[in-house]
Amino acid sequence: MAQSMQQQITPQQQNVLARNAVIRQAVNMWLPIYTQTFSAANNQGPGTVINLPPRNVGLIKRFVVEVSGVITAASALTRTLAGGGNFFSRVEFTDLSNQQRISTTGWHLTAVSSAKRRRPFASAAALDEPISGTTRSPNPFGYGNTTDALLAPVTIPTGTQNFRLFFEVPVSYTDHDLRGSIYANVTNAVMNLSLTINPQLFTVTAARNLQRGMYSGAGSAGTLTNFTITVHQNFLDQLPISQQGGPVLPLLDLSTAYLMNNTATSGIVQNQDNPIPFANFRDFMSLTAIYDDATNYTLGGPNPISYFAMQSANYTNIFKEGPYKNYVDSRLILGDDFPLSMYYFDFRDKPVSTIQYGNMELLINPATVTDTTTAVLIGFESLALINMITQAGSLYGS
Repeated sequence: MAQSMQQQITPQQQNVLARNAVIRQAVNMWLPIYTQTFSAANNQGPGTVINLPPRNVGLIKRFVVEVSGVITAASALTRTLAGGGNFFSRVEFTDLSNQQRISTTGWHLTAVSSAKRRRPFASAAALDEPISGTTRSPNPFGYGNTTDALLAPVTIPTGTQNFRLFFEVPVSYTDHDLRGSIYANVTNAVMNLSLTINPQLFTVTAARNLQRGMYSGAGSAGTLTNFTITVHQNFLDQLPISQQGGPVLPLLDLSTAYLMNNTATSGIVQNQDNPIPFANFRDFMSLTAIYDDATNYTLGGPNPISYFAMQSANYTNIFKEGPYKNYVDSRLILGDDFPLSMYYFDFRDKPVSTIQYGNMELLINPATVTDTTTAVLIGFESLALINMITQAGSLYGS
């Protein structure tokens, strides 16, 4: 009878049982696996590429990259729209099979980490509000932005300024959904995490700076005097042991890759539907887009986007909405606003499955195209079976 019931358990049910056993019994570990200080005196700064091997231990869930250092401003610097999110122009993670799971930017990592937690990533809650237009009064219980866990002011006057940033590089989808996690108890393969400091971290112009960190209008860009990179690895250790003597593993979760990819498309045409296709054989959880026009969008000005639409292969619109409707949807998820010129589309409740639906595309219809260099920067978040990734078409524009 017991054998008959065991035969009725599907692979999906076995995966859920194994996943729950791992989450309940394994030890959630956080360890610093890399720390290195860099300095401008050693010709290390914007453009530096850092490669490091993760530790081959446990069931890996994520990495958290801590960046701290000093910026020197010869003239006053102002944060760009995405600001510190542009510190890394490229973050790449290659798994044990030499497949690249993460290949994206700092601003995309920050956007997804924020949306998944329904609040700006690692930011303090604004628990005190102005009363009748007066200045903000301290929270009576002492909560709200009382530490320097994150440190990156909006403006930096002439001189030096300390900063601290955190970025999450996810491997599994969430702490309770282990799809994408990697069992790293191996000795015959090497993973790699690559971090590229944005070579255009500082600029001297206020225009066209969506992919830069800070700008100065005085003709003198800032200097990254020194910075320290610390990488924390989060993994599950001391996994439960099966009756056969091996570790209990959620095999379907391990055969799924959690992917974050970034691409860009140019040749944008004004007042026309510009399609952004979704790649095949994936379940897309979100799409984040930045409309990079020559003139930065400002509050109170006309929005450069007429509408967005999600269209299936038979030209059926899944949704069609203007930019302000997208802002409202994003606020309901995040409890805050994404940076100006950034638009976020969430599919977590019903992923866009290009296995089930076939060809799908996001349409962007811009009201303003300043010049031929106007582009859309796109960040995809998806899940895919590992043996299907090599068969899938490449991301649009890549």
